[in-house]
Amino acid sequence: MYELFEFNLGDKVKDTVTPFKGVVIARTEYLNGCIRYQVQPTDLKDGAPQEATSFDEEQLRLVTAKKKKAPAKRTGGDRKDPKSRQDVKPRF
Repeated sequence: MYELFEFNLGDKVKDTVTPFKGVVIARTEYLNGCIRYQVQPTDLKDGAPQEATSFDEEQLRLVTAKKKKAPAKRTGGDRKDPKSRQDVKPRF
């Protein structure tokens, strides 16, 4: 199966040119085929988060893959699932 993106949202990555490390928070594919990732540093500077920075895909290396979560459980309390349009009879 062909994967469009090399990194997933939430993966920890590092830049191969600078010591920059962080978590992938966004990814963009451009019309010309360029794929860029927005990386948010996990370290604080003066007690505040640092700005995220964009990198080309080829410039990043995976440090830690995001752990897969179990599928979300159904929420919504005791309400029944809504009927589909096929189950609804017209009123005219």
